[in-house]
Amino acid sequence: MRFLLRRLSLFVLTLWVALTINFFIPHLMPGSPEDALRQRLSQGGFVVSTAQLRKVLAAYGFDPHQTLLGQYLIYLREMVTFHWGVSIGGSLGTPVTQLIGQALPWTLGLVGITTIMAFVLGTLFGILAGWKRGGLLDSVVPPFFVVTSALPYFFVAQLLILLLSVNTNGFLPNDFNYDLGLRPGFSSAFVGSVIKHALLPAATILLVAIGGWIMTMRNNMITTLGEDYIRMARAKGLSNRRIMLGYAARNAFLPNLSGFAMSIGFVISGMILVEYVFNYPGLGHMFYVATASNDYPLLQALFLLVTFTVLICVLLGDFATFLFDPRARAKG
Repeated sequence: MRFLLRRLSLFVLTLWVALTINFFIPHLMPGSPEDALRQRLSQGGFVVSTAQLRKVLAAYGFDPHQTLLGQYLIYLREMVTFHWGVSIGGSLGTPVTQLIGQALPWTLGLVGITTIMAFVLGTLFGILAGWKRGGLLDSVVPPFFVVTSALPYFFVAQLLILLLSVNTNGFLPNDFNYDLGLRPGFSSAFVGSVIKHALLPAATILLVAIGGWIMTMRNNMITTLGEDYIRMARAKGLSNRRIMLGYAARNAFLPNLSGFAMSIGFVISGMILVEYVFNYPGLGHMFYVATASNDYPLLQALFLLVTFTVLICVLLGDFATFLFDPRARAKG
């Protein structure tokens, strides 16, 4: 119980620190909301005075007459109550929650599923490679994916576009999330188009992400196989399958829980480079657009969403470790 209380207390403290940092980051960025809004309006041919700009900003939640402390307290209240304001960037006047709601399903569908696939496949390959150390699988699979994991996302993305889209006359699409002209819905044409557009970005993420999980699980397996209880299990005559899965893999998997929890939490941030290269309308692409246009309300909401999700996933990972690892319960 003390372990869980400590984790909950740390979660609350970390969340408050993250919220505070999230408040000050936009204030430290070059420019200001006023400059960003002036530039946005000038592109539409509008000429407004400074007083008019500040009046518009006040309606958007940027009251220039508030002190920094007053702005901070208002910010905390708005963040906690999910009143995240409206965009002052390319989607001027659109509620931030609406923008995030439109992009979130695409990121969860692409990055979320691919991250889970990378973890599951990497864990399985790591178990087999560690169990048969020095075998054919261990000699081929980990080195190959270690090389791919060292490559930048944008390089792998452009390489796949060249090989599977440009050189194949558009065999796989490399832009957007579905064919233009299709009506979103659960029709076979739309679902097929979504899957086809997701193949290249999903393959990019998978190729880069899987190598880390393979090597981590392989090394954990090798360390675990040297423990005394593994020798005892062999001496008792247990089957290799039971020793590999029930003893070695089960204990080698536990250190990966926290890493997997963090990777799931960061799914919300999207893969900025991947989504930008493929023009995929997820949260990663939205991060880039919001930063380029100094869209402070959208940036703050995105940072908050990512931070909160990561903290929640790490907290759940700690609870899972506490549940499955007797050593953690003994320390608690």
